[in-house]
Amino acid sequence: MNSCLLQHLQTTAVRYVRFGPFHIDQQRQQVFRDGTPLHLQGKVYQVLIVLLQKQGELVTREVLRQALWPADTRVNYEANTNTAVNKLRKALGESTNKLPYIETIPRRGYGFTGTAEFSDTPFPGTNPANSTSSDTMDSDRSHEPGEGDTSRLRKSPAMIVVALIAGMLAGATAATYWITHFA
Repeated sequence: MNSCLLQHLQTTAVRYVRFGPFHIDQQRQQVFRDGTPLHLQGKVYQVLIVLLQKQGELVTREVLRQALWPADTRVNYEANTNTAVNKLRKALGESTNKLPYIETIPRRGYGFTGTAEFSDTPFPGTNPANSTSSDTMDSDRSHEPGEGDTSRLRKSPAMIVVALIAGMLAGATAATYWITHFA
């Protein structure tokens, strides 16, 4: 059997993938950096999986188009592919100061430059089953990398204004009551 085909079959049949500080649970479609979940949108996650499945090989833009969008889909896949790859790079924390995991091959495509390991069982030191993330990724919701439970604590400007007005009304009511009853 062709070694590329064998590697492809191995990478698609296994549940867990590891490279650098990243661990992936393919069944749950979750990516972790040092045990912390990253929230990747559907297409961004799919680009990562395609690149991992073909690590060390050129992944043409056409291969990504076929993997990400059905043939009859009308979409500007050049722009959308660029956006997905850029979001993936950001999520992986790539910068000009670090060695990238994703190499751009000008006018041809991309390549995964790291070394990924594949396993049917979780890697030692990881416990993705106890993650606080949901079992499935909601590919329609946009999550910023690093966003966690604290995002629920953020208040919108409108909520802050409403709270301030309520506080002022309560203070004015208390002052009026005090003046009319004790002054």
